[in-house]
Amino acid sequence: MPDPTFRGVLLDIEGTTSSISFVFDIMFPYVREHVAEFLVENASDASCLDACQHIARDAGEANIEQCFGGPLTSADVQAAIVAHVNDLMDRDVKATGLKQLQGLIWESGFRSGSMSAHVYPDVVPAMKRWRDAGIRMWIYSSGSVHAQKLFFGHSINGSLLDFFDGHWDTQVGGKKEASSYKSIAEQINASSGLGVGDVLFVSDVIEELDAASSAGMQTRLAIRPGNRPVEEPHEHQRIESFDAIGYGPFT
Repeated sequence: MPDPTFRGVLLDIEGTTSSISFVFDIMFPYVREHVAEFLVENASDASCLDACQHIARDAGEANIEQCFGGPLTSADVQAAIVAHVNDLMDRDVKATGLKQLQGLIWESGFRSGSMSAHVYPDVVPAMKRWRDAGIRMWIYSSGSVHAQKLFFGHSINGSLLDFFDGHWDTQVGGKKEASSYKSIAEQINASSGLGVGDVLFVSDVIEELDAASSAGMQTRLAIRPGNRPVEEPHEHQRIESFDAIGYGPFT
């Protein structure tokens, strides 16, 4: 069904393009299993060090030494970071430093072929239709941009990165904050000329959709198998498949 009211699509990942179960049953356990050996093997690597420094800052400290009692090369510090990472994951804390470290660990899994990212079967055909209609596409997820690119670069459908014009993570702001979507809209406008009202945001989280709507974006609520039940009242149109989202072509 043609729907000429949007010219760009901003997509969430978990529970929207891809199953929550893949993230929780495959990706998160992979981090828990490999984080200790990753820190041992990469304690002197700049990207690992930066992620752990960010974890320390997320915890309210200035650096790794103040937060964990020594340098990253220390076995005791590594053990403390492993425990801290597991605690953050147990509480589903969406902290930027944690997401950075997860992305680095997932990279080894995706590049080795140990993991291939799940994508719902309706997603790629919809993105092909949108691309053919001249609709631009972007990703906004709590996972780091690095992790997003690994995810879509190693999906069960192969690399999907060519579909996307850009990626954002929590460094632009929290996903439940209207200011984040305003900032994203400003960047989209600068790069493509699209206004905030031209952009459709699709997510499975009501609070995220509320924030995007407050910023001026259009919204759709993704209802996928295994997603958390939606009980609170809302004004967002529900979709069970991307097939339900219309597209151009536009003139």
